[in-house]
Amino acid sequence: MAAIEELKTLLSDDIRQLDILADVLSQEKQVLSSPDITSLQDITTRKNAVLGEIRERAKQKIRLLVSIGYRPDAGEPSRFIRASGQEDLYTLWQTADQKLRGCQDLNLNNGRVVGHLQKRLNKLTDIFRGASAQQKLYGAQGQQTSVSNSTVLASA
Repeated sequence: MAAIEELKTLLSDDIRQLDILADVLSQEKQVLSSPDITSLQDITTRKNAVLGEIRERAKQKIRLLVSIGYRPDAGEPSRFIRASGQEDLYTLWQTADQKLRGCQDLNLNNGRVVGHLQKRLNKLTDIFRGASAQQKLYGAQGQQTSVSNSTVLASA
């Protein structure tokens, strides 16, 4: 059962890295809410590096699960692990899953902050261009776009 021990090691590494990712995402939120965003590039680089490592381990975990009998078409891996009777492995899997979901929530919140910042930037850009009093149209994703007098909406 060397595969199970290796899977436990990979899950422990995931848990450690997901804690690091949560810290990086918290730092990203702080930077996004501050007026000085010069360190955002460094945070993004660190975040991408951690995500890359997590993705690589995910591939390794799937290979290991398949080697011990898991079939990807049979449902979620957590059900297979729970059915295997390996309680400590299942506990590690659940812990990693909870930490991953927490990171997803943090990332969604950061995405909302970025969306608000983009809206604010668009409003400021409209003011600078003198288009703040002009009518607005909504695009397919719900974003507002200004309609200037020289914009052609349709032609015959």
